Amino acid sequence: MLRALAQAGGAVDDCAGASLWALSDNDLLACLDATHVLAQRLAAVQLGLVREVDSRDLAVARGASSTSVWLRERLRLSSRSARQLVQLAATVDAAPPAVRDALLSGAMTIEQGRVVAETIAALPPEAGPEVADKATQLLVTWADRFDPTILSRLGQRVLTHVAPDLADQAELAALEKATERAVARRHVTLSEQKDGQVRLSGNLDTETASLLREAIDPLCAPAGEHDDRSPGQRRADALGEVCRLALRTGQLPENGGDRPQLVVTVSLDELVNGVRAGTLETGTPLTPGAIRRLACDAGVLPAVPGGDSQVLDVGRQRRLFNGPLRRALVLRDGGCAFPGCDRPSRWCDGHHVRHWADGGATVLGNAVLLCGYHHRLIHCGDWLVRIAPDSRPEFLPPSWLDPLRAPRRNLYHRRC
Repeated sequence: MLRALAQAGGAVDDCAGASLWALSDNDLLACLDATHVLAQRLAAVQLGLVREVDSRDLAVARGASSTSVWLRERLRLSSRSARQLVQLAATVDAAPPAVRDALLSGAMTIEQGRVVAETIAALPPEAGPEVADKATQLLVTWADRFDPTILSRLGQRVLTHVAPDLADQAELAALEKATERAVARRHVTLSEQKDGQVRLSGNLDTETASLLREAIDPLCAPAGEHDDRSPGQRRADALGEVCRLALRTGQLPENGGDRPQLVVTVSLDELVNGVRAGTLETGTPLTPGAIRRLACDAGVLPAVPGGDSQVLDVGRQRRLFNGPLRRALVLRDGGCAFPGCDRPSRWCDGHHVRHWADGGATVLGNAVLLCGYHHRLIHCGDWLVRIAPDSRPEFLPPSWLDPLRAPRRNLYHRRC
């Protein structure tokens, strides 16, 4: 094996010394594909070696506390990378032989192999080996078409294809288990930093996270053309605004609705004039400007809801996709509908397939959800979008990319 690896190393030396500028476009792309496949195959060989080292307890015999600690030192990896390498080696080792064969042949990437192995391991016991084999073969086949993220989504419904009688019960059991795990692991941590910041970290279950998104999303939009805040900064500001709104309700327990209680170590004149800092009850120092903002009573603006009766097909009377029509568009497309795009619906706009200025109606059958980048691409590029007979959007690539202009769809957001 060492001799074969030495020969492979020599081949790498030959490739490293090649003049890439001399390659044609087709050869360049073919070489890129070939290096990726070889890298994945070598990674699969490495996983086998790691698993063998772990099974022999070679690391412990050499004085290390674990295989991952030993790999960290020997291969100069981070602790996290070393742990993941050992875990992945064990996962692939426990997978069906078809998964390991696909990895070693280059038919599947390491990430895809992990997804398939974990999916098969998560099948319910009542599925049995025959169902597991069918699911494995189907997932390996899909690996030739889908990236790990989409493959993972498809894996969640693989029983629908190979054992429909078990699918509903298994899906419900998996969902309940995942929900219980998410609820048990929920936490939020506020950590004081030395540079005047507080680090917010944690995990939320799906239900709580959806409430948080619904609360902050309306406040995350850019405030005009000259808003130079990053998306992360806008989310941070929106979270602060939600907290201010909650404090104004008067319905929170204990101090509910009252303005924040501040311990100010300066006189009132100094606070008003902004010449010295103050201190919160927690002992955290704040600038005079921040203290004054927190100490101020905020006004409350009334919210006026819209009407109850609204029609989806508003035609030429409305140019924007909003209200029930927007919700229907989100339910259909799930996010940006452009092939391969993973942008969520909250980052997307409704686009008229036949432009509104050309007489296109503002209806679901003339609409597609697009993120900002792909919205500009459709308007200015050579891609075309249309609504297929099954009422879903599909995109025609430019002829220079695909002479046949075969229709393409986004499979990332599909729920089946």
